[in-house]
Amino acid sequence: MLHVGPPCAPIPAYAESALADAAGWVDVNKRTLQHRSYPNVFAIGDCNSCPTSKTAAKVAAESGVLYQNMKLEMAGKPLTGHYDGYTSCPLPVGDEKLILAEFSGYDGAILETFPFNQAKPRWITYFMKKEIMPPLYWWALIKGIWRGPAAFRKLTHLGMK
Repeated sequence: MLHVGPPCAPIPAYAESALADAAGWVDVNKRTLQHRSYPNVFAIGDCNSCPTSKTAAKVAAESGVLYQNMKLEMAGKPLTGHYDGYTSCPLPVGDEKLILAEFSGYDGAILETFPFNQAKPRWITYFMKKEIMPPLYWWALIKGIWRGPAAFRKLTHLGMK
């Protein structure tokens, strides 16, 4: 199987600003998502310099860290939220089956949410991608309710991962 993603490039609005690193991305600490030079600036998603895939799953996982760390920064406390590089790539493989690849873009560690082998094509992961993930992203993520699968992953693995 060949999986190809489009090239990503920073937009001039921030690439040409003091916020950008040499490559044009908003220059953040990859764990805290806080800007390296401006402590009152945080960035998530496609604009930041985290060396991970630019996916909605990444944004969801980063949003929980952003929420936690912005509250701590405004209170003058040390930042304790850490983004682990989580990203996900749902790969449809035909006949309403899908491989749900979840991993850390930092070190390639597998970060599967469910307690079964997600490398095997399944109808349930296809159903999730088609019916469950769109409301998670377009409703729950936008409202700040969904902050990525980390808590769910811990629950489904009985706290062991």
